[in-house]
Amino acid sequence: MEINLEKLAFDIDFHPSDNLVAAGLINGDLHLYRYTADSVPVRLLEVHAHTESCRAVRFINGGRALLTGSPDHSILATDVETGSTIARLDNAHEAAVNRLINLTESTVASGDDEGCIKVWDTRQRSCSNSFDVHEDYISDMTFASDAMKILATSGDGTLSVCNLRRNKVQAQSEFSEDELLSVVIMKNGRKVVCGSQTGIILLYSWGCFKDCSDRFIDLSPNSIDTMLKLDEDRIITGSENGLINLIGILPNRVIQPIAEHSEYPVERLAFSHDRKFLGSIAHDQMLKLWDLDNILPGSESTQRNEAGEIDSDDDEMDVDVDADSKSNKVNKTKHASNGHTLGGSNNFFADL
Repeated sequence: MEINLEKLAFDIDFHPSDNLVAAGLINGDLHLYRYTADSVPVRLLEVHAHTESCRAVRFINGGRALLTGSPDHSILATDVETGSTIARLDNAHEAAVNRLINLTESTVASGDDEGCIKVWDTRQRSCSNSFDVHEDYISDMTFASDAMKILATSGDGTLSVCNLRRNKVQAQSEFSEDELLSVVIMKNGRKVVCGSQTGIILLYSWGCFKDCSDRFIDLSPNSIDTMLKLDEDRIITGSENGLINLIGILPNRVIQPIAEHSEYPVERLAFSHDRKFLGSIAHDQMLKLWDLDNILPGSESTQRNEAGEIDSDDDEMDVDVDADSKSNKVNKTKHASNGHTLGGSNNFFADL
């Protein structure tokens, strides 16, 4: 199943309980589509959300609203049913907003091009945490819900762990050889898997983030721009050569290529709410929905929890962050933005 978006897409997200998929486009537009297995997808909304590109998209509030982020420094909340603006924060970050993720029912996190991560509390209607952790853009984030920690990768080549309970950066890895682009938690919370610009997969043991415990090089030299956790032993990766691969973790192996989006780099992957479809976007302006029962037999039996449970005994990290010890940051290859002064952020969620 294919949807011609007519513009380059940067991010997609599926509704948490309905057959809806949203896409953020390079021209600042937000598209919303309804899909079914036996009919052509129908576009329900087309909203010009931002003055610059729409880099990040997430359904929030049980799917009633869509949150988008942009290099114009703004975060916008849009009503899913009407397409009307619920709330807009024009200075959410001092740099371009690059990533958004859901944390809990009442919190979301945003990451920008200068390495800052912010947590937004929709009940308190404010920014509850802010972490100036990285020296380059935030490429990806995931959430360890049991430990209340955000794990983030960055163009500076490091993995960070931000502790929401203590409101501090609890760990940060040493600088790797190239940019880290994607991250998932595996093995019931015991392993963290990162994809890199050179196609090397780095594995970190929970609580030992200073250096990776293993490397898997079989996908090199094609960058791993996006990853999804299928279950505790397998991930799905999207690479710059357009291939979507099924990868086994410990033992590390390429199980099989499961799809080829196009000859262009795969920008983002996402699962539908029922794990029936895998969505992919690439630089060919197409949103493709792959039936997992066709490309991946037995997919219905896979686990649905993206961030595995963390044992409470492993809650403490063993790496202290010393800002003075950081080396010069890696040159950005994907994102650039001028900063603005942050202001007026505390009332963003007043209308949500």
